[in-house]
Amino acid sequence: MSATVTLTVPSPRGPRSLPLSYARVGTGEPLLLLHGIGHHRQAWDPVVDILAAERDVIAVDLPGCGDSPALPDDFAHDLPTMNTVLGALCEALELERPHVAGNSLGGLLALSLGREKLVRSVTALAPAGFWSPVERRYAFGVLVAMRQAARNMPLPVVERLSRSAAGRAMLTSTIYARPGRRSPEAVVAETLALARAEGFSETLRTGTAVQFTEDIPGLPVTVAWGTRDRILVRRQGVRAKYVIPHARLVRLPDCGHVPMNDDPALVARVILDGSR
Repeated sequence: MSATVTLTVPSPRGPRSLPLSYARVGTGEPLLLLHGIGHHRQAWDPVVDILAAERDVIAVDLPGCGDSPALPDDFAHDLPTMNTVLGALCEALELERPHVAGNSLGGLLALSLGREKLVRSVTALAPAGFWSPVERRYAFGVLVAMRQAARNMPLPVVERLSRSAAGRAMLTSTIYARPGRRSPEAVVAETLALARAEGFSETLRTGTAVQFTEDIPGLPVTVAWGTRDRILVRRQGVRAKYVIPHARLVRLPDCGHVPMNDDPALVARVILDGSR
């Protein structure tokens, strides 16, 4: 069920309150799910029920996304800040070193939590941070274009397009290899989430300096990449394997950048295997 927790997070101006929205379902060891930039926790809906059969699943709206408000003005949109925020979330929800799975930006955040030993295992689906300069500029250009399109498109047009498979492909084929599988309601909701994501621009600006270059010893790590990823090309998975030599590198056939929708059973199995 959807809920909101208010965190107390340190800042240059002293402790600040930060509400975060999340949904929690299932039983077992805790598993924290982190979505990508401009998305929302419902990106995980195709796999949540499968995961909840074995895990206590917590899907969170990151700050400035979904139903969570943006970070206060004096907060940096960087990895140390997000480690602090997500660490405070785990403390508030009494999650003792949960497993974590993340997609895109969420994958980078998951790896950062693993580097700080705040979690017990990491599964990163097409994580950011393993790009070349050219690949980063390309990815950011695609993301900015998607954001502008979402903000400029009237809601009645989005709703009309979402009713057909061709329209859903027009709206979401950049992130999904099989956009026709996404429901019309989900496509409308995530288009609005992208248009309204308050933390989008600042997160993207901070991301220009991000490069993940450190190993994560002593922790199970899985990195998985869709073969049809149109935003972060799959050769970045090979770079991730060089940076984290003991990581399990998994190929996701016929999956796009957000693979949970394209093959829920495969993605759920990868996450569960990585957290065992």
